[in-house]
Amino acid sequence: MNDTPRTFGLTGNGSWATAIAKILTDNGHKVHWWVRNSASMSHIRSRHHNPNYLTSVRFLPEMIQLTDSLQEVVQSCNDIIVCVPSAYVQGVIESIDKDLWKGKNIISAIKGILPDANLLLNDYLAEYRGCDMQQYVAITGPCHAEEVAQERLSYLTFSGLNDSLTAGIAQAFRNGYIYTSHNHDIWGAQFAAVLKNIYAIGAGMAHAMDYGDNFLSVYTTNCYREMFRFLEAHFNQVHPSSEHPDFHTSAYLGDLLVTCYSLHSRNRMLGTLLGKGYSAKAAILEMSMVAEGYYAARGMQAISRSFDIAIPIADSIYQVLWQDRPAPDMFAELEKTFS
Repeated sequence: MNDTPRTFGLTGNGSWATAIAKILTDNGHKVHWWVRNSASMSHIRSRHHNPNYLTSVRFLPEMIQLTDSLQEVVQSCNDIIVCVPSAYVQGVIESIDKDLWKGKNIISAIKGILPDANLLLNDYLAEYRGCDMQQYVAITGPCHAEEVAQERLSYLTFSGLNDSLTAGIAQAFRNGYIYTSHNHDIWGAQFAAVLKNIYAIGAGMAHAMDYGDNFLSVYTTNCYREMFRFLEAHFNQVHPSSEHPDFHTSAYLGDLLVTCYSLHSRNRMLGTLLGKGYSAKAAILEMSMVAEGYYAARGMQAISRSFDIAIPIADSIYQVLWQDRPAPDMFAELEKTFS
């Protein structure tokens, strides 16, 4: 249990939000939980578990305060965890007065690009909400919600510019089944999380098309090489005077590997459906959860072009998702470039 209890505001009630609520309440922290769906809220309140996600996780009622008012959560908590799919984050944030977000510690648990702005959450908050980058922390993996529910040892990386805040948030999450570390790299860690979701869609396509483990290992190696080139180029363009991050750690390579290989990965699941011949729209309808890589593929097109950094593998997956390019054609071209 954490020695210094905090009170966190939590937005969203999907699997990752549910896992975060478990971690924090297991550690003795109280959670003010914004749940938009009134039926889900009533179920959690009366039966102490989420009816739709990680149903085995049970909560102590005294540790959780449920509400359908986002304004109430933001007003009553200093530490706000944003854990709704990136496609909906902008609408959620803009649903209440922007002044309410100022002065809050914003902890991002999303792994995507805001599709209407083509920005990471921290850049959007700074540009459009007037939020202070010193009060922003990003959570990245490698970590699947399903394994958190089973209390299987998992690792989380916390990235922020304010060492004291970042270390404090990391400590709040740390327990017997969650190991935490922290760094300063809010841009690189988040871009790595965005890119790995796109690459995992390609991994799922390759698996469904019976490429086999040998090819998948080569594919993943080339994805990491592309990710590393993007992160290095972005760092050199935007933050050359800052401390250089170590991109060969679990927040970058490890998160890529688990997302490409794990059966828990919803992005790999989306790719598997595409590899079986589903259209992107049909595959998304088939899934019950949002695959962040779908919108991320489009967002990274705009971002990579704005920085003039080539990401050909991610570009190819974008073409399958958004331009109806056949997956076999994509791999027939890509496989010739791999080494």
